[in-house]
Amino acid sequence: MLLAGKTVIVSGVGPGLGHRVAETVVRDGGRAVLGARTAANLAKSAAEIDPGGRHTAHLSTDITDEAQCEALAALAVERFGGIDAVVHVAAWDSYFGGLQDADFATWQSVIDVNLLGTLRMTRACLPALKQRGGSVVVIGTQSAVAAPSQVRQAAYAASKGALTSAMYSLARELGPDRIRVNTVLPGWMWGPPVQAYVQFTAHTEGVPESEVLARLTERMALPELATDGDVAEAVAFLASDRARAITGQSLLVNAGELMR
Repeated sequence: MLLAGKTVIVSGVGPGLGHRVAETVVRDGGRAVLGARTAANLAKSAAEIDPGGRHTAHLSTDITDEAQCEALAALAVERFGGIDAVVHVAAWDSYFGGLQDADFATWQSVIDVNLLGTLRMTRACLPALKQRGGSVVVIGTQSAVAAPSQVRQAAYAASKGALTSAMYSLARELGPDRIRVNTVLPGWMWGPPVQAYVQFTAHTEGVPESEVLARLTERMALPELATDGDVAEAVAFLASDRARAITGQSLLVNAGELMR
């Protein structure tokens, strides 16, 4: 029970990683406060994770809106008495392309969500986190440090790279209040987005899904992709008191595709 008695805000709760993180929080004895833009997704996740509603709360939240971030933090304090950790899953990862075809207005929007939105949500939680100390866990991406050859997501990678750099400053700034800040960097992660990519690629190329999956796993030290559940387990550890001396670190969860 890594998170017994802990209250954890999870942003970006949908059918994939956000849901898995919230599910893991509750499984490990914590209370999960769910935020995302789509209210229906939040209600569905909360009902699946916690049918009785004793260990979860949720509120529609757009992290580009500072007032909505503050409202989610206030809900956690009102419902469960405080905040022990915040996990940033919310991100805009559906814009593809590189520099030559870049729409910089869209780049700015991606940065506003992925970088500034995460910082807004963190700042909204600071008053409560300072009361107890605690943990901030950012979901980054392996593509911020090693661009994949299969897809181009330059804006997403750049925004997440900036967020990883910001983590170092936050770890220094918030450390005196015993607030730890760390980043989890998933690589190819088996969950709804990658499942959709495999299905689409297989259909487009007229090959079995197993062939597309094999192209991804052949670079892994372990012969399979990490899953969104594996990433959630790493998040739970970093959010817990067992990681009390870990801050300013980036943890790759990628089945050994990239080693540093």
